[in-house]
Formats: sequence, structure tokens, C-alpha cells
Amino acid sequence: MPLTVCFQDDALVVVDKPCGMLVHRSGIDAHATAFLLQTLRDQLNQSVYPVHRLDKATSGLVIFALSSDVARTLSQAFEYGEVMKTYEAFVRGHTPQSLHIDHALRDEVDSKGRKIKNGTAREAMTELRTLTLWTVPEPVDRYPEARYSHVQLQPITGRYRQLRRHAKHISHPILGDVRYGKGTHNRFIEERLGIRRLWLHARQVAFRHPLSDEALSVSSALPGDFLRMRAWLDSASQG
Repeated sequence: MPLTVCFQDDALVVVDKPCGMLVHRSGIDAHATAFLLQTLRDQLNQSVYPVHRLDKATSGLVIFALSSDVARTLSQAFEYGEVMKTYEAFVRGHTPQSLHIDHALRDEVDSKGRKIKNGTAREAMTELRTLTLWTVPEPVDRYPEARYSHVQLQPITGRYRQLRRHAKHISHPILGDVRYGKGTHNRFIEERLGIRRLWLHARQVAFRHPLSDEALSVSSALPGDFLRMRAWLDSASQG
């Protein structure tokens, strides 16, 4: 199935990455056979240059440059925090209406993606806004009912797995997160929906165009499984 292109011009292309696909070849998954970079290159029949990364388990928008010069410009924009990324996620528990998360995170990998111990703690900030709250009248873990939230997340900094780690820090882990989440809730959702994934989607990117310097904002539609999750939570919360 062709990748969904959300924006394209002579300088760059923004595509909607499916959940479960690596952006490029990596030692993270030696058995992977499909990669976003190669798939997009073949689809467009031209070279593409990645300027940032998105976890394999996360779906949503990824920006590619169409030349090495544009790639350098966009990479610098990411480095200087000039690209605003907006994500949506389903998390455990009822989150506050809005929350500024300011919690330093230690480096978990080095510049080559290799795991390290006792990494340097670096400033990390995330803005959270709650979109919808649900209470499902079914016992999960030790509680008589399950509470879930649909949230919008905006990372102000760009630390490794920042959103997933910040969600865990505030005790509202992202559903489906096998590393930082809660297994009982992950299994409950998977059993009810028949879907196994990390419930995190990169919904919007906003930045200055590298050539024209005009403001550019690109959005993607919520994936079908996100819509199914919302529909199920709407129904289940009504008993």
C-alpha cells in the first residue's frame, strides 16, 4: 500500500508513517524488511533525506528533504527547537485539563543509538492538553473501574522517547507502551479491541519553509485504529 503523502513540493515531503515501520535500517530490529526511507524513495522515484526520527512503534508525520542542502537546513531547525510537533495519545487515568511537564531525562542511548547506563540528565519539557476523559465500568488491575484519557502532547525539547517517559513520570503512561506502560491495561485494551500498538500518533508539524521562510503547518488524519479506540471508549464508558 502506498504511503500517504500529506505535503510535497520541490524542497521536501511530509509523509504519514504507519505504526510498526522503522524510518531507516537499524540494529533495533534486525528482522525488519520494510523501511520508510526506502519505501518513500521507491514511491517517489527520487532520493529522500531524513531530518528527524520517529519511533518504530509511533505512527504519524515524518519530514524528508529532497536535497542535502534542505536536509541540513531542516536538521538545524530541529536542533534549535524551531519545529513544533503535536502528538495525540491515549493514556491511563484521568489527566488534568492542561499540564506543563518539566522533568529532566537521562540519556538512554548514545549518538549512534547504543544503550548506555547513567547517562547525562538533560532538561526536558512537554505541554499536555486533555481532549477527552472516559471511565470504563470494568475492573482492571486492583481498581473497580478503568479510567482513560485522549490527550494532545507537544514536546518543547527533543529528548529520547521524551513523551513516553514523561507520560510515565506523571503516572499516566501511554497505552500500549510495553517499556514504560502498565501491562494490565495494555492487555485489557488489546483484548477488547484486538489491536496491539503504541497509542501515540504524530498529528501535526509546524515550521518555517527552508527555502521561502513562509510558515508551514502540516496535519495528518487520525489513524483508523485511533477512531476505533475512541468509538469503543465512548460505548464502553456508557456501560
